[in-house]
Amino acid sequence: MTSERECFVYIVPPGTTEFVTAGRFRWNEDGDGAVGRFVYGRSYRERADAVELDPVELRLTTEVCETARLQGFFGAIRDSMPDYWGRRVIERHAGLVKLAEFDYLMQGPDDRAGALGFGLNVKPPAPRRRFSRTLDLARLQRVADALVADDPELAGSVGNQVEELLLLGTSMGGARPKSVVQDGRDLWLAKFGRTDDRWNHPRIEHALLTLARSCGLDAADSRLETVAGRDVLLVRRFDRDREDAGFRRHRMVSALTLLRSDDSPGARRDWSYLLLADEIRRSNAAPEADLRELFGRMCFNAAVSNLDDHPRNHALLAKGRQWRLSPAFDLTPSPVLALERRDLAMTCGRFGRHANRTNLLSGHGRFLLDRAQAAAIFKRVTSTVRERWQGHMRRAGVTGRDCEAVRRAFLYDGLFSTTGT
Repeated sequence: MTSERECFVYIVPPGTTEFVTAGRFRWNEDGDGAVGRFVYGRSYRERADAVELDPVELRLTTEVCETARLQGFFGAIRDSMPDYWGRRVIERHAGLVKLAEFDYLMQGPDDRAGALGFGLNVKPPAPRRRFSRTLDLARLQRVADALVADDPELAGSVGNQVEELLLLGTSMGGARPKSVVQDGRDLWLAKFGRTDDRWNHPRIEHALLTLARSCGLDAADSRLETVAGRDVLLVRRFDRDREDAGFRRHRMVSALTLLRSDDSPGARRDWSYLLLADEIRRSNAAPEADLRELFGRMCFNAAVSNLDDHPRNHALLAKGRQWRLSPAFDLTPSPVLALERRDLAMTCGRFGRHANRTNLLSGHGRFLLDRAQAAAIFKRVTSTVRERWQGHMRRAGVTGRDCEAVRRAFLYDGLFSTTGT
């Protein structure tokens, strides 16, 4: 049985706040797989402010772009689709209806990550202007708790709030419960704790973001709110800027898209900081600065055992026409028991994913660094983490018990090993 679906793809061009129609996406699925095709509209290509959807697969061209990868979805389109949490909300909203991948695309929220939108009409809709406020956090936390619990008896009490959470969701942020709120002129990603968390995730993630900035890295702005006795982490959305007419939406693509990879186990051999560095050299407006930044983040992830540093947790951002590395986000410690060897999610040197000094420094040239420069960055990051991680935890209000729970994540013994494997 063959299924054919299509939609128009909208984009907010740089410096504007309104969607325009960029082109048409057609998706065909049959028993052998799926194929996606995208073509830019002529009227869009002729605009003075026309920009590419991404720097690798969907460059601005008159040709029809085609892919059989990722179930027929181009990487930039996949990045705009709901993540695990967003899919869970959509599935609850849809009840027992079986959804195809294309349905997830179309039922995703207006406020997706990046600058793209999707619809069935040639003329794009006006972007929504209303968002929840920080004063709504307690109610949104209750809705998130209900969805996490997955209790059928809660469905009635959640009611239309599920739809509201869906409409205010985003494709950023992974599997944890979240929503988007507006505070002042800014939009914030509100990340909620779960009742079954082993420690206070909002406070610890906030502490790691501030610690990363203390190491000289560019990390997303964040702050904490406490509502009804529960902590919520607010992370400022760096893909949005407020103007009087509305929000400018900036293009964003994940490292997964840059690497032309996916989430399957077999594709993980392509998850690599070294390959990502190569792609940044080709597509980035300031490769030397951004590769130095990326190398520092790789060292930081090793120093704090952020072992969930997969390619969806790295991105390029285009606030104008040019692409740059986005601020760091989704930093979480993993206090695993292993003391001799820990592996990052991505290859970080000649010896694979091994998170130790020898391996981290072994690929320095791919980051446009000489060995002395790379060693200095490693030393700066590890020394700062050693001296300041506990202070950042205390200032974030992390309890002594939670500090002990994550202590093993920081500067594990094998990090300074002189062997590569």
